Amino acid sequence: MTPRPTADPTIGERVRDRRLLRGWSIRYAASRAGVSHATWSRIERGLQAADNRFMLADLAAALDCAPSDLAGMPVPAADRAAVAAHAGVRAVRQALVDIDPAEPSDRAAPPVAELGRTLALVDELRKACDYAGAAQLLPRLLRDLHAAGTEALRMLCEAAFIASSVLRNLGYPAEAWLGAERCRHAADAADDPILQGYAEYARACAATVCGSYERALTLAERAVDELGRHTGRPGGTELLGTLQLICAQAARGSRRLDDSRAWTAEAAELARGTGETTTMGLYFGPTNVGIWRIGIEVDGGDPGRAAEIARDTDAAVIPLGFRQVFFYADTARALARLRGRDREAIRFLLAAERVAPQHVHTSAMVQETTRSLLERSRRAAGGSELRGLCARMRVA
Repeated sequence: MTPRPTADPTIGERVRDRRLLRGWSIRYAASRAGVSHATWSRIERGLQAADNRFMLADLAAALDCAPSDLAGMPVPAADRAAVAAHAGVRAVRQALVDIDPAEPSDRAAPPVAELGRTLALVDELRKACDYAGAAQLLPRLLRDLHAAGTEALRMLCEAAFIASSVLRNLGYPAEAWLGAERCRHAADAADDPILQGYAEYARACAATVCGSYERALTLAERAVDELGRHTGRPGGTELLGTLQLICAQAARGSRRLDDSRAWTAEAAELARGTGETTTMGLYFGPTNVGIWRIGIEVDGGDPGRAAEIARDTDAAVIPLGFRQVFFYADTARALARLRGRDREAIRFLLAAERVAPQHVHTSAMVQETTRSLLERSRRAAGGSELRGLCARMRVA
């Protein structure tokens, strides 16, 4: 019989190990993070879920490490697709390193029409959160688009954006930043202000998963100012609204609550004018603004507000896994922090898993929420559905 793999350490265990390695007391480490020593202690002991992105960034900064060092990369052994997605990261990273815009390619490029069809397929895989499928096609596509030169710059920009998104969602922040940088290189070479704003959005998103919220806010605010002169171009308004949303998230991560809500209000006002859109694959509109607000509020420490926003948000308006999964997973995180809402939280987690299993099975935030629910279920039966999810997530 094949032995069961050892469960991946929890975030709390990683926090404790790094603190002890430095010889710090809980009080000292907590003071560096700007949290109470009681909160730090509960996280280390697994009594409080560390499924808050902003809190995780504070803990990582206090311990002089990256948020991804604490989050880890949980991959259940039974989920072959998730394992394949992580296995494909190396090839994507190598391709991003190889396509240096300062150096010409020595390979023959396929016809541009063929490259366009492959790019469309990769984008559909991303939208379905099929990270394994996207990672399998991206390395060759990136190299071929680089070889195609100036006539494929727009497609190269989009492919690098997709690569950054996939890498970010799989928990590889440095590689996600590299993808965003390649996206910017292509946008600059195309000398297109809309593409340049698109690339700055990619860079700001990558900065947030590195825990660099101030840097993300600087990038996004600068892009908003630049794009303000080009909203008459196709995609300009929708991209502007999306940049306002990443400004809101970064501002909240930088503990600027008023600024964050001001940015959200601006995006919501813009979305009322645009309605639901599909431009540039951003899906900017009232529904997506609601999904962003849920995530920002739950990470910002107001799960009750997040749950209220979720009640008024119909995620089915955007029939794509890569937005719906955030709605279900972030709402589950909010409900798990509210008294008496565990069964609802479990239901939302299961919905997230049905929509995008690879995303759920590779998310440290979802794993932390699931572990927290399992801990409480020992005192109040969580049911077979939770136990089944825990088994698939390899949560002991």
